[in-house]
Amino acid sequence: MKRIAHALAAACLAVTALASSAAEALPETHLRIVGSLSNLGPYKDFEVPFWTKHVPERSGGKVTAEIRGFDQMGMKGPEVLRLLGQGVMQFAGVPMYYLAADDPAIEMIDIAGLLPDVATARKVTEATRPFYEKLLREKFRVELIGIGAFPAQVLYCKGAIESLADVKGKKVRVGGRSQSELVAALGGTPVTIAFGEVVPALQTGTVDCGITGSMSGNLAKWHEVTTHLLALPLGWAQIAYAVNSKTWNGLDPKVRTFIEREIKTLESGLWEAAGAETEMGYACNAGRPECKGGVPGKLVIVQPTEADHALLRKVEAEAMLPKWAARCDETCVGAFNASVSNVVGLAARK
Repeated sequence: MKRIAHALAAACLAVTALASSAAEALPETHLRIVGSLSNLGPYKDFEVPFWTKHVPERSGGKVTAEIRGFDQMGMKGPEVLRLLGQGVMQFAGVPMYYLAADDPAIEMIDIAGLLPDVATARKVTEATRPFYEKLLREKFRVELIGIGAFPAQVLYCKGAIESLADVKGKKVRVGGRSQSELVAALGGTPVTIAFGEVVPALQTGTVDCGITGSMSGNLAKWHEVTTHLLALPLGWAQIAYAVNSKTWNGLDPKVRTFIEREIKTLESGLWEAAGAETEMGYACNAGRPECKGGVPGKLVIVQPTEADHALLRKVEAEAMLPKWAARCDETCVGAFNASVSNVVGLAARK
């Protein structure tokens, strides 16, 4: 036992020495980060502590960073990729559905309703990552360095709903083209409203329902202006973490290696939280005793049935995938069928 203890102690000292040596080798570098939505969990609980605490600590104070959410800078999200590519920003984190207007291929990672659980979402994300690394570098002059996710995107409604089919005839706030097409395919009317404007829109009846994260909606007080939540994931709003190519190539190679290694901590934390926070979002919106990190509400949590899953599968095959493929070129359709299709069991056809 003593020999094992001594061996473990020696190993710990060796790891500490290596980390210290690596930190000493890093040049002093200060990074400016544009984070995702500042009032939500991924930004507050993960991005801010990662860039302002984890990175300085792991680099021995050699690499430091400042961060502000894109909404704090007066942006709505869709413009972030273009500004990043132009060099107006250095690093940025933004939900990928905001970027779909720049290229329909960006939608394939999270076609609304296609990914039924967090495990499937993560598999699809990993499968599509090589494609996105190449696309962002060659078309937008941006380097993709990480991908995280929000909790599941779910349906909140003001007024009783019993199933996904009840979307028919309702005005539903959506985030991005894919969610818009899903709502339309279900017989609803998609409405595009900025996240911060949804609560008054629900209050005034401008919309009947809205789609957002189970915990995101709770923290944004959607539970105060709605009555029902359908606990059926309609998306995961993956967050792309990227850096301007010129900025990236201008960093010391040791700093690039350091960031590539450490950002895996941010990615892992976000994916682990995505599943756990989805369930916690349901608990908080329902006002259950286990609610932590959210605000207890009084929503009716509607559990999805086999009929709901079957309806989604039908809509994906007959409407969502054909519409997406029609606006995407052969390269991105081929990329879908070589990656996403292998995970979800549905192919895209032009």
